[in-house]
Amino acid sequence: MSDPLRERRLVSETLRVAAAAAERYLAAIDTDRVRRPGADAAAATLNRDFPEQGDGALAAIEELVRASDGALRASGPRFFHWVIGGDTPAALAADWLTSAWDQNAAAYDSTPIGTVTEELSIGWLKELFGLPASWGGVLTTGATMANFTALAAARRWWAGRHGVDIDARGFAGLPAVPVFSSGYIHPSATKALAMLGIGRDDIGRIDLAAMEAALRDLKGAPAIIVGNAGEVNAGDFDPIDALADLADRYDAWLHVDGAFGLFARATPKAAHLAAGVERAHSVIADGHKWLNVPYDSGFAFVRDVSLLAGPFAIGAAYLPKPGEHPMFGAMGPEASRRARGIAIWATLRAYGRDGYREMVERHLDLAQRLARRVDGAPDLERLADVPLNIVCFRYRPKDAKADELDALNLRLGAELLADGRVYAGTTRYRGVVAFRPAIVNWRTTEADVDLLVDVVRELGTRFGAAAAV
Repeated sequence: MSDPLRERRLVSETLRVAAAAAERYLAAIDTDRVRRPGADAAAATLNRDFPEQGDGALAAIEELVRASDGALRASGPRFFHWVIGGDTPAALAADWLTSAWDQNAAAYDSTPIGTVTEELSIGWLKELFGLPASWGGVLTTGATMANFTALAAARRWWAGRHGVDIDARGFAGLPAVPVFSSGYIHPSATKALAMLGIGRDDIGRIDLAAMEAALRDLKGAPAIIVGNAGEVNAGDFDPIDALADLADRYDAWLHVDGAFGLFARATPKAAHLAAGVERAHSVIADGHKWLNVPYDSGFAFVRDVSLLAGPFAIGAAYLPKPGEHPMFGAMGPEASRRARGIAIWATLRAYGRDGYREMVERHLDLAQRLARRVDGAPDLERLADVPLNIVCFRYRPKDAKADELDALNLRLGAELLADGRVYAGTTRYRGVVAFRPAIVNWRTTEADVDLLVDVVRELGTRFGAAAAV
């Protein structure tokens, strides 16, 4: 930056260009294609040569704006792929301020507003999810690091049961950590277990009798149970209450991965699906899913928050000592932390408990509408019940051969993503290729889920006719 004075003069103009581009993006997002034609070509126009002398902020932002078709409209109402929410207006505006303020949310000394909004957000989220007020929590980048954080506390608890400070001594002399879960376990949880040195194994569907027998065989030795609230292919739940009973009976730590399913507890209509979560030892969820805040955002809640002080302790002469406010940089994996609490506080402050209850209930209704549309279509086949917000189905024309359906749906899935009007990729559910659209965006309407069915059937008919020629 050879001329900082010139760059300072261009700050306002550069921000105006970016804001105008953002406004154009948002003005069209309700009706725009999720993937615009030429998305690959647009992204490829970005300068690939690292310049000796840069052209300045304004030129860089103008180049990004020209390449904006390379950005999927993933924050819009017709993105049903994976489980990705949008940005509520309050969260988006607060996130802009977060970037402008550029706070390090490690400690109160580095950001009073970042620390206080994180404290308040953790408290309000516990109220939203019906978790005990005595629990502690910390914001993370998403479900993977939230699982990592909570399971690090579980690992410390487990080693403590063996009389070992694992964060000081490591695994030397300790047995393998027994971890029990079901086929619903998410890759983010198995990734976290691997990062913690616990390892990951192939795990089958939940069998409570077999799990109890395995726990009994430990003869009183501690274990970790991972329960799953919201399975990604169909939105199903492990029986959390029954897992809590086993944890109580056999001295096990119950961790619940509720990346999106924890939001079932925001409404009486679905809270029964996640009954017993309040009995767990740790629970996690994503913010960038059903909370509808910008990427990246997650939260980990732990019954005994003091257990986080072992794996995540950090100290130096220039760092603050514990005081009135938590030092969140010493409660999770990141020492340098984006102030995610600002956007979370803003959206919870803006819409409240009732606003989120109403949004979740509307999405539940939309999922049932989508299920009815699938059931009523002669060339679609629903593959699972719809307990929450995911509808698992496949394209199955009347004359299709059973052994050709997987290949047909894979090709149709690729065609659907390339078409871009709606976005829903394929998965494999109970051995067959299927679609599993998830409804979590605050903007999504009946017209959007209807369009998904219409486009799948249109492309299926067109693609099937072309393939038959």
